[in-house]
Amino acid sequence: MNLLVIGGSYFYGRVFVMEAVKEHTVTVLNRGTYSMKEFGVKEIRGDRHDVDVLMQCRENYDAVIDFCAYDAGDVERIVQKIAGQIGQYVLISTVDAYERGNDTVRTEEHALEHRIFPGEAGAYIAGKVALEEEVVRVCGERCIPWTVLRPAILYGPYNYAPRESVYIRMMLQNRALPSFVDADGRFQLVYVKDAAQALLRTLGNTRAYGQAYNLCQDGSIDYALFFQILKEAAEAEVRDGLQEIPITVDSAMAQQIPVPFPAKAEETQLCSNEKSKRELSLQYTDLAEGMGRTYRAFKQVYQPDTPAQQ
Repeated sequence: MNLLVIGGSYFYGRVFVMEAVKEHTVTVLNRGTYSMKEFGVKEIRGDRHDVDVLMQCRENYDAVIDFCAYDAGDVERIVQKIAGQIGQYVLISTVDAYERGNDTVRTEEHALEHRIFPGEAGAYIAGKVALEEEVVRVCGERCIPWTVLRPAILYGPYNYAPRESVYIRMMLQNRALPSFVDADGRFQLVYVKDAAQALLRTLGNTRAYGQAYNLCQDGSIDYALFFQILKEAAEAEVRDGLQEIPITVDSAMAQQIPVPFPAKAEETQLCSNEKSKRELSLQYTDLAEGMGRTYRAFKQVYQPDTPAQQ
């Protein structure tokens, strides 16, 4: 297949492109912050909001995969302005798009959030909700099949966001981890290669046309289990010499200690992954296995002289 990837150099997109080029022809359109040429892709550098840049996309694409649509109008501009034809549009959204306010485990049929919340997080959610509705409308008007993927919290190698990598660095360089004494929130992660595999399985898949899919691990975890899994991923000398520092969530945030996952019960929003397993035949990587791979990858970053492990 001939694929056009919008974004595609940052974490999820990067891992997807690395997998996709094994069997597909890939063109990446982004601002060129992280080059992808080494993977054998075509690169179009520029801003997705620049019509002249979009007009460089002159081929016909079996699928457009949009990793970096954040604001209303982003999907419509791509569909209207690229010169080539589009066989399928895949929008990367988020499980945060679901309506808040109860303890229901969200399935793909659950209502989206239309209230506007303050701050960057509120703007992000509002943008994704608007874009989900936009992709349905715009692609429907042009008879373009569409698919929406809603990943939970992504983790894994190449994660530039300050999440699991921050704690791995603390373990390796400081021999310390926080121990949140009042964190009662639960959350779901998804290994980035599982998310990439889910995306690959939607391409040209008529069953995935007009569908949305949650991407998340089986079950949920809390901070205590997350830290336990991280410690088990570490070598004995790191694990045995590790200092665990009891601290409240508020004190950690005041001291700029990262608290990247939901820490309070009222922040907990859980989703079902049954549809992705049933319709995409997706099997999710065990969290201990995925975190072990992630730990070893980031160890090469924070302790580059350490011999590589398989």
